[in-house]
Amino acid sequence: MSSTPMNPDPPADADADGYSRHGWLPRGNAALIYRLGVASRALAAIVGGYALSALVATVSAIYFPGTRAEAAIFGMLVSFVVYTLAVMWVFAVRSAWRAWLGLLLPAIPLAVAVLVHLYLRSAP
Repeated sequence: MSSTPMNPDPPADADADGYSRHGWLPRGNAALIYRLGVASRALAAIVGGYALSALVATVSAIYFPGTRAEAAIFGMLVSFVVYTLAVMWVFAVRSAWRAWLGLLLPAIPLAVAVLVHLYLRSAP
């Protein structure tokens, strides 16, 4: 006879029907949920961090008071710092949703600043 019970207890994240709190995953897939969260964070770090740092570089280059060459170099140097901080932020927050939100919130005003500059530049 084996010493394991016939009906093991469901995992902590399963409901009464045996499905996880996410609803679409059957119980016992905590490892899959963890891996999807890490994949989402990696995507946020790579794509979202790049987008945020590109926006920071663009806004810095547009509004830096100096020559065009100095503004471009300053924007590029600042973007390296922003990208590094964005990657650290993504893996430091509690959830992948907060990581995406933390990248999206500063990106919106930066994108608006770029669009306003482009609109005002093209106005007659």
